[in-house]
This record gives sequence, C-alpha cells and structure tokens, in this order.
Amino acid sequence: MKSSNLLSRGILIGALLALSIWFFSPPKDKIKLGLDLQGGMHLVLQVQTDDALRSESDSDMQRLTTDAQEKGLTIAPTRTSPTSFEVGGLAPEAKDSLAELARANLPIWDVAESGEKVVFTVKAAEATKIRELAVTQAVQTIRNRVDEFGVAEPVITPASGYRVVVQLPGVDDPERVRRLIKNTAFLEFRLVRGGPVSSPEELQGQITPNTEIMPGDIRDDITGSVTGKQYYLVERVQVITGRDLKTARPGQGRLGEPVVNFSLTAAGSKLFGDATGANIGTGLAIILDGKVVSAPRINARITDSGVIEGGFTQQEVEDLTTTLRSGSLPAGLTYLEERTVGPSLGRDSIRQGLLAGVVGTTAIVLAMLIIYTLSGVAAVMALALNVVLLFGGLGMLHSTLTLPGIAGIILTIGMAVDANVLIFERIREELKAGRTVRSAVELGFERALSAIVDANVTTLISALFLFQFGTGPIRGFAVTLSIGLLASMFTAVFVSRWLFDLALHNRRVEKLSI
Repeated sequence: MKSSNLLSRGILIGALLALSIWFFSPPKDKIKLGLDLQGGMHLVLQVQTDDALRSESDSDMQRLTTDAQEKGLTIAPTRTSPTSFEVGGLAPEAKDSLAELARANLPIWDVAESGEKVVFTVKAAEATKIRELAVTQAVQTIRNRVDEFGVAEPVITPASGYRVVVQLPGVDDPERVRRLIKNTAFLEFRLVRGGPVSSPEELQGQITPNTEIMPGDIRDDITGSVTGKQYYLVERVQVITGRDLKTARPGQGRLGEPVVNFSLTAAGSKLFGDATGANIGTGLAIILDGKVVSAPRINARITDSGVIEGGFTQQEVEDLTTTLRSGSLPAGLTYLEERTVGPSLGRDSIRQGLLAGVVGTTAIVLAMLIIYTLSGVAAVMALALNVVLLFGGLGMLHSTLTLPGIAGIILTIGMAVDANVLIFERIREELKAGRTVRSAVELGFERALSAIVDANVTTLISALFLFQFGTGPIRGFAVTLSIGLLASMFTAVFVSRWLFDLALHNRRVEKLSI
C-alpha cells in the first residue's frame, strides 16, 4: 500500500469529519427539534379541492352567460357536479352556436350535445391542475396566516392525496390557531335588494335569477354575542371581493367598538366607486364566508377605503384582519389528524431518547471491544465518525430531529456495527483458511461488500418510501435513517479499511487480533 494513497484517503476522511462538525455546530442553532421534542401542534389537513372546481365552474358559467348575451343568446347554465354543468332548452341552431362559442372561449371544457341540452365537462388533465393549484394556494395562504400569527420556524408542506401538513412549534393557543388556519375568509360586497327579515320565506316571492337569500347573525350591541338570525336578499354578482383589498387593519368605530378598516387596490377602487355611486340609498351587504356580517346603507360614493362592522370582539377583529391580509383559501379544509404536545412532554422525550441512545451505544461498544478486541477499536472509531457524519448531514439539510429520528440514529448505529461484524467474520474465515493477514483483510472486505450494500440499499429504499408517503415524525425517522445508512456504508467499507491498511502499512503482521 503506497503512503500517498493512505495519505490522500486520510485527508478525505479528515476533511469530511471537519466539514460535518462545521455543519452541525452549534447543534442548538443548526438542528431543529421536532414537535415531539419541544412541544407544539401537528396538523394534517385535507384540501376540499372540489370547492376549487365548483368555483371555477361558477366563474366560467358566468363568463359563458355574458358571452352568450353578447351574441344574442339567453341561457341559464346549471351546475350538475363540481366538474360539469349543462344548458338546456335551446333550439338546434342555438346549441351549435353555444358549443362553438364555448370551444373558442372556454378551452378547459369538453363540450357535448345530449338531447336538448349542451353538456360541459372539465378536461381530466385540467381538473388535476386545478386541484393541485388549490393545494399550492392553500399552502401559501396558511403560511401567510401563520407568519402573521408569529409562530417561529413553522413547517407547512403539501402531501399526497391533496393534503397539507402543518407543524407549529411552541404554540400555546391551539384553538385560536385552528380557527385562524381553517377560516376561509372569503369576503364579498354585494348590493342588498331585500331584508333584513327574520325568516327566509318572507323573501321567497322577491327572488329573481340574479338574486339569492343570504343569512346573517343578530348580535347583542354590548356583548357581541349572537342572539338570532336574519336574512337578506342580495345580488348574485359581487361588487368587489377580498381579492380587491390592498390592506386591512384593526380599528375603532364611532362608539369605540372594534372594526376592520380596509383600503382597496386601484382596480377595486374604480369598481367600488362606480357601484356605490350608482346605488346611493341602497344597502351594501358585507359577506364573509357566506354570511352577512353587516349591511350598511350607501350614503355617498365610496372609492378607496371603508369599514367592516359586525359586532366583533377585539380578537375576532385581529384574526379577521390577519386572514384578509393573507388572502382567502381557494377551498375548504378538513382536519384529518391533530396532535398537541406540551413542552414538558417534549423535554421528557429528549431525556428518554438520549438515555436510550447512550445505553444502546455503550452496549454495542462493549460488545465490539470484548468480541473483537483491537479490531473492535477500529469499529468503534468508525462508529464514532458515522455519528458525526450523520449529525453533519442533518445540519447541512436543516433537518428537524424528532423522537422517531432518534430511533433512526440508534438503528443506524446498529446497522453500522452489523456491517463491521460481516467484515470481521469474513476476515476470520480467510485467516482460518490459511491466508496471510494482508490477504485475509483484503478478501474479507471484498467479499463482505455485496452483503453490506444489499442490506443497506434495501433498507434505504424502505426509508425513501417512508419519506415519500409519511408525515411529520415518520419523515424525521426516514431522514435520519437515510443519512445514517449512507454514512454507515462509507465508514464500514472505506474508513474501517483505511484503519486496517494504516495498521498494516510497513509492518510485518503475522497475527491479527480479531
């Protein structure tokens, strides 16, 4: 073995050791602790992507109705599912004209005639895109809301099945967080055409194709608590929506009550000004998530700013301004999983995890030293480097260490020792067959290599599947296990071999302590 070869390998090992130490030092700053170790909330949310499809259908139905009117066609589309709607009661030539118009202006829809009806269905690829976009928008909206709330280092990621995983360390008010995240906060301003009345039946005779009945709460002026229901007849077409808001902030009303002050974008100001200027004396319903929160009378033309009143508490106003500033969710959310971990339980988990790691590692080290004596020292040195490389990888990837992650570290240590056991036993067999020490070491490493690679690669594949389809702590286990497996293959095959070659270099060794 040439000295230059040994030196270059030693430099590589030393460089990796130094780099790993740099990546995870200091550990408190470089490696984040998971919720099970420091406390907080873990949520798995299902995005109701059908809501996004229904919204897309409604928007295109309205667009098609407007385009058809410009062509002299009067239609009344009816949505039959989140991905389809139909138009009936048309003459044959009108059906052909409508189908041609839809193909030109609504490219994401398949158009087919069925008897007297024209049926519109979203193309499968386009439906998938809309669903995926809804998840992406939900992730961004939730992140904006959480950032407004002030949670440090949140983890918000999409998952398979149109889901979103949310991890919020250090949260001490879970109920408020749940409310803040799930609140759709879809804000609409619509003109009032009837009400308020105590029963929706009182408005039935006034309903037209362009109006609908919306509910609202009656609140106590002093306490703000809900005391009853009232109903309004409002136009279906919105004057503006929450998308036209430029900003929203808490404020105080004329009597000092909490309100939301808002300002509009340039485009929103023009729409709002035109609508309010043409409808002075008419009620303007402020609708939040399908419920009328207030319906003030328009006394003058309003352009770039206004006030939302609704008998809110101060906290409700603060949460509402947060959700309005962060944007409305594109679809509803359903809670599939929720776990809340207290900080004291997290400290107990750290203590127990460290104890398990120390006891397990000590037992392994003693076993290697007793069974393989001096050769066991090389295995222990490689094992120590393996742990350093593992933490270096966690620090480099800014990974989150969880309690299952600690289990992954302990499992990695066991598998790293297993690789050394395979090598040492092969060397023993070669020595018993009469090989020289150098030859036995070379053949031992060479013939154990395939078994080591096979065991680690198959486990690595399992870890990758856990990472792909798991959530939260399961992913933490998969990450530490994957990094540990790569490190153990390197230390068992490369570092251990280098230590043996270093011991045998320029020495006549006739017996190996193994």
